Amino acid sequence: MSSHSNDGVGEVAQFHTLTQRRAALEKEWARWATAPGDAFRIPAGSTALRTEVIQSWQRSLTTVDPSRTEAPGLDDVRDRWTESPLRQPITELAGDLRSISEDSGYLAVVTDAAGTVLWSCGDRALRRKAEAVNFAPGGCWDESHMGTNGLSLALHHDRPSTVFSAEHLVAALHSWVCYSAPIHAPDGRQLGVLDLSSSWDRSHPMVMTSVRALVTAVETMLRAAAPTPARGVRLECLGGARLVRDGRPVPLPPRHLEILALLALEPDGFTPKQLQAAVYGDRPVSSSTLKADVSHLRRTTGGEISNRRYMLTGPVSCDAVDLLAAVQAGDTSSAVWLYRGPLLPGSDTPGVLQWRNHLDVGVRTAVLASDRADHAVAFSERSPGDIEVHEHALGLLPADDVRRAVVVARLHTALRS
Repeated sequence: MSSHSNDGVGEVAQFHTLTQRRAALEKEWARWATAPGDAFRIPAGSTALRTEVIQSWQRSLTTVDPSRTEAPGLDDVRDRWTESPLRQPITELAGDLRSISEDSGYLAVVTDAAGTVLWSCGDRALRRKAEAVNFAPGGCWDESHMGTNGLSLALHHDRPSTVFSAEHLVAALHSWVCYSAPIHAPDGRQLGVLDLSSSWDRSHPMVMTSVRALVTAVETMLRAAAPTPARGVRLECLGGARLVRDGRPVPLPPRHLEILALLALEPDGFTPKQLQAAVYGDRPVSSSTLKADVSHLRRTTGGEISNRRYMLTGPVSCDAVDLLAAVQAGDTSSAVWLYRGPLLPGSDTPGVLQWRNHLDVGVRTAVLASDRADHAVAFSERSPGDIEVHEHALGLLPADDVRRAVVVARLHTALRS
């Protein structure tokens, strides 16, 4: 079997068999992982180790002894599991997880965001082997406790990660291979990791495809179970336009939706002259027209717009405002999730055009700066004509990732248009 490229990395030495790859990594581990801390300086190009593994070893060696035999742990994690948002979706998927793991000789593990194992299932013999190193509920598998492993890299980089044999810093884990991917809440927060692990000789690139599919299923269930939006006024203006009040759609003409979007994005509000310029530009429109539009909006929103200076005085939630906050906070995961398309597509209102460009550039810049393939793949769906985004996604996707076909098709269409 040929070695395969792993998620999140660009260089992997090539070997004809897994046995050859393991032997080469064992030599590298013996050469570098056992060296004194101040001697751990691997010259570029002098090792078969992947860059992210080297960097993880360097971080881990300050707190982890490579000769340790098991993970430290917590005595009881039942309360953590009961309170975890992952408990319900994992419980619903437990049958699938057991079938996949037991039929293939793997162990399925779920952790919280700190890397503590909360749940596991799988092959009985493998579970006994895992318990020997405390790869079981209560075990702490973050980088500071157990060094380089699939779970710790997935948590650290917030992307799918594979760690094979002697890429693990701890020698007791050299007989393992781990395929891990982070699980995110609907708002983009990292909730934990889902991992499939087995003995090194069962390594296969398709395992990561299964992990990705399972994580997608969990995240879909989390979104479906998300709390119903609170009562009040909600404006959705990314990729479309809709106003909802107390859960019910409120029909509004496009102009009124544009005004409400501008008021939501400018919390300090506008003078009447500023708002007229932002809405109508140089068009010869009287101030009475704007007053009539604002008066109609005031009735629609329940009097939440002030008089002398046009600004929102009550809670009006807006997806564009949420997106802006995510971009400003550097939260690319939430920004990509919130971005459903351009601000009020089709509108030529000057103020909307300015904000549309601001939001699009902000999200696009964050995606291009991210090293997470899922960011680029998701954003490319919303930006079908953006060649650079499609190329960025392809540069991050592993050669065996099934999503490459979709991105290649998008790139082909963009190049021909």
